[in-house]
Amino acid sequence: MARVVVVTGGSGALGQAITRRFLDEGATVCVPWVVEQERDRLARSVGAEAAGRLVLERCDVLDDAAIARLVDGLVARHRRLDVLVSAVGGFAMGELVQTDRALWDKMLTLNLTSAYVVARAALPHMLTVGAGRIIAVASRAVVPPTGGFIAYTVAKAGVVAFVQALAAETRDRGVTVNAVLPSTMDTPANRAAMPSVDPKTWVPVDDVAGAIAFLAAESSGHVSGTLLAI
Repeated sequence: MARVVVVTGGSGALGQAITRRFLDEGATVCVPWVVEQERDRLARSVGAEAAGRLVLERCDVLDDAAIARLVDGLVARHRRLDVLVSAVGGFAMGELVQTDRALWDKMLTLNLTSAYVVARAALPHMLTVGAGRIIAVASRAVVPPTGGFIAYTVAKAGVVAFVQALAAETRDRGVTVNAVLPSTMDTPANRAAMPSVDPKTWVPVDDVAGAIAFLAAESSGHVSGTLLAI
């Protein structure tokens, strides 16, 4: 039976690569969306053959009740939830004195709280059946932490701590929890922001998606609490 996967942040460059990877493996993939342009962009990025296994649900991933309804409905329809990939995130520059409270809260919400909300909705279903994979996207730039973008650094470091703590909580219960830590990725947004840098030195999003697929595989049942730098 085809696996069922939830990918948050699925409309971005990395999210699209992750979604396509799981669709190529034959999975049914559910992607929450908020803005219609995001939904349409993702729908166009997958092939016609896979489109029937792509489930696009309008849902704010920061809304606890909405995410719970999405996950409960998905499990009711498909009788399973195998993989959760938390790829929602955002980046902002700024040392501490340049980081106001609004930016601080935004980075924590986008990068850390989003991972908490979806994991808390998905985990009970996985524990019930004693199987599941949770993978979060952190950042190579926070291990060790570097300066210049402190709100982002702290938020992604929080993702690392969250993953390792949740891995400890789920040990020997059939659910694995891991994180991928990409370096700068080759995305349209990064090319626009850093036009003078050679993108050949950056990580292709398909490589990150491949690492996530490895951690999500049924054969990776003994890999948990791992920080996979890419």
